[in-house]
Amino acid sequence: MLFCCNRNKLSNTNILALFGAKLFIHSILANLYGRGRAVQIQYNGGNINMINKVTRRFTLAAVSSLAVLVSAGHSLAADWKPQKPVELVIMAGQGGGADRIARLFQSIIQKENLSNMPMLPVNKGGGSGAEALRYLKDKEGDAHVIMATLNSYYTTPLRTDIGVDIEEFTPLARMAMDTFVLWVNADSDIQTLDDYVAAVQAAGGSWKMGGTGTGQEDSLVTAMLEKEFGIRHTYVPFKGGGTVAKNLVGNHIDATVNNPAEQMGFWQAGKVRPIVAFTPERLDIFPDVPTARELGHDIVYWMQRSFVAPKGMPAEAVEYYTDMLVKLSQTDEWQDYAASKALVADVLTGNDLQDYFLEERSKHGTILAAIE
Repeated sequence: MLFCCNRNKLSNTNILALFGAKLFIHSILANLYGRGRAVQIQYNGGNINMINKVTRRFTLAAVSSLAVLVSAGHSLAADWKPQKPVELVIMAGQGGGADRIARLFQSIIQKENLSNMPMLPVNKGGGSGAEALRYLKDKEGDAHVIMATLNSYYTTPLRTDIGVDIEEFTPLARMAMDTFVLWVNADSDIQTLDDYVAAVQAAGGSWKMGGTGTGQEDSLVTAMLEKEFGIRHTYVPFKGGGTVAKNLVGNHIDATVNNPAEQMGFWQAGKVRPIVAFTPERLDIFPDVPTARELGHDIVYWMQRSFVAPKGMPAEAVEYYTDMLVKLSQTDEWQDYAASKALVADVLTGNDLQDYFLEERSKHGTILAAIE
């Protein structure tokens, strides 16, 4: 006699529940019929097949028990919600692009009722994100911690032995790809990329380039500029992109490679000037700013804005946060923000996101080897 319970799209949690049900029913049947009765329960791609030589009455009782347990497994996965406030770890200091976006997400999640519990931003930008990475590693299995990432998610472990392998973490969602632009103070005489290169050469290595730390995204683009043009900067690190932007306005540094989001307010106030964009095509919000590529210099660089979770986060929690972030990506507030800050809103989740992370880690290994 063959009984089949067909369940499509089973989650890992539900599969575990089904295997638990299998063991439970084995126990029932063994106790009911004793030895000498052939009982086999098979799991095949989302189907539960139970084959046994027993009476109709006892078989139906066993199948009923299985149905109850499967239903319970689905209910647990569907009904999971955070039981306390969720830590939103940020791999950067306060005031920069990563911090602003994370806090924007916190606000949208609250306004749109995307979570029953609040998100609590926690900045851990020390050591170019090493502090955040170690913190997440130590939170294995925790269902109440997620982390906002940038490219230091893979460059910091490549540059420094911090005992972290990002492949162990749980991918949630990539929300956008961020862009980079070379900026100078609006009072500067520099108008073009050629002007910039000439000024740096004339400074003889004393030209101060502000950034968020060695190995961070802006420092990689700075190194690409140095290699392309044979120039040298004095790199001045700050705790976040927002602080870098303020120091450029205050003439404490001569230039910076920064995200549009971090400079936008000062640009709108006429305090800073964009010189060149490191994107494949011109940015819509800066239509008069050329790309390095169109000027004959193939320097293109993106930064991902994503969320990950600790290793071993329960599957139902992963589903909850991924769904939350996908819903967030569809809100008008996020779409408007992304467009106004030259962000390319591009959602990626699950295994596709993990594959992207590993591919980018490999690419950045090549970049680091070429510039160091």
